[in-house]
Amino acid sequence: MALSLGTLTQKLASALTGKGEGSVVGVDIGASSAKVVQLRSSHGAAVLETYGEIALGPYAKEPVGKAVKLSPEQTTEALLDLMREANVTAKAAGMSIPFSSSLVSILDLPKSDPEQLKRMIPIEARKYIPMQVSEVMLDWFVIPPDEGDTAFDRVQGKTPLQAKGQEVLLVAIHNDTVRNYQTIATGAGLSTHFYEIEIFSAIRSSLGHGVAPVLVIDLGASTTKMYIVERGVVRMTHLVTMGGQQMTEQLGRSLGWDFEKAERTKRERGLVESAAYSTDENDRIRQSLISTLERVFGEADRVLLSYGKRYNKDVSHVLLSGGGASLPGLLGFASQALHGQVEVANPFSRTESPAFLDQVLSAIGPSFAVSVGLALRELRKG
Repeated sequence: MALSLGTLTQKLASALTGKGEGSVVGVDIGASSAKVVQLRSSHGAAVLETYGEIALGPYAKEPVGKAVKLSPEQTTEALLDLMREANVTAKAAGMSIPFSSSLVSILDLPKSDPEQLKRMIPIEARKYIPMQVSEVMLDWFVIPPDEGDTAFDRVQGKTPLQAKGQEVLLVAIHNDTVRNYQTIATGAGLSTHFYEIEIFSAIRSSLGHGVAPVLVIDLGASTTKMYIVERGVVRMTHLVTMGGQQMTEQLGRSLGWDFEKAERTKRERGLVESAAYSTDENDRIRQSLISTLERVFGEADRVLLSYGKRYNKDVSHVLLSGGGASLPGLLGFASQALHGQVEVANPFSRTESPAFLDQVLSAIGPSFAVSVGLALRELRKG
């Protein structure tokens, strides 16, 4: 069944869905599934009206859980099916742009006034963008300097880089990518007011207002995104071409299963032993999944080391996000592998919903970090 949450969404429609007047929707189209979240504002609170997720694999004649590249027309078809099944009524929308389809980089520049930066950044951007600057949408943000050392993070004094210059967060999206998403939004009948790179949406929904640096590990189907956020600002990013699909494929090879069975077992059992399997099978399932996770967390260790060298700071904790963060047993394993405090994102905690949904929303929350963040941004504009 293509709609992984369709039945649940239908059952909850009467409890959640309103008429859509003044409501907004966040649309997150990932590699293996699309997610929507509809919110409305009530007395200053973001009220959850409906949500849903649809697997994209079947639209390319592939199994649920497979990462696929659909045409804008196929994606529009899937989005329309999802919106209909989830009973989405809002037209005002925000839509995410995949991190893999964008560029997010930190530029080290000499201290300059705003006018100098306007001239300097497009020139510097050419070093990072493998195409004409005119072919991309370019934006940047000057990262404010540290206001002072605090006990939790500073290991030693400022680096030479921090003393002599300034950092600029550079963001670029190819014009063709934006046009494709505009085509999808128009086909789905949405009035999309903004497009946002997915990591910024996830930050909005999943991180608090603390100043301590946090490593976010977003476990997707085909890629894992890692980024360190400090005082609400992205300070470092890293993309790993490894995710949930690789875990499923490795599990299938190890046990001699087809993709569908391996995907189902991964989602239902994860790293937790099950009486449905023999001791040998439980060990092989666990070790198969861990083999991929160890490589992912090995990359995370390198990100932490690089951040420490650059800024002379330690990260306070790690936040797991994305569909892979819902893997049963992952939290305990990640805490041991990363030797620190690890939490799982709960973006629905930023919304109000019926109490009987708390457990369900907490379990599926990591998958909806981006779509909740998009809806929150659009809601605050109103």
